[in-house]
Amino acid sequence: MKMNGIIIRWLTLTGSILITSYLLDGIRVSGFFSALFAAAILGILNAFFRPIALFLTLPINIMSLGFFTFLINAFMLKMVSGVIPGFDVYGFWTAVFGSFFISVVSWLLNSFINERGRVTYIDLKHKGGDRWE
Repeated sequence: MKMNGIIIRWLTLTGSILITSYLLDGIRVSGFFSALFAAAILGILNAFFRPIALFLTLPINIMSLGFFTFLINAFMLKMVSGVIPGFDVYGFWTAVFGSFFISVVSWLLNSFINERGRVTYIDLKHKGGDRWE
């Protein structure tokens, strides 16, 4: 059951990479499979190396109030562009803004998916006045 969630989240990350490539000129994706492989490598890097990088840069991250995390994310995105053919990130600031957009779009898409990989939503009912449940 958790495998469906992983696959759905992988596809949402793929979608967020594709959306970001349309929003930013400096990110080029040659096709769906390039984005799919880029999402796989980015997911692996974020799962294994990002926590180590965050721990090693913790003093800098604390002094910058967490903004150094954007640089770590940009570095991970540039690493993926160096490994995956058909996925190119041109420039440092493009990597920073691209990692930000990918994070936001991925978060928005994943907010509708539960741990079993199903699309969920909250059904609110009006209870009168300003009250909703």
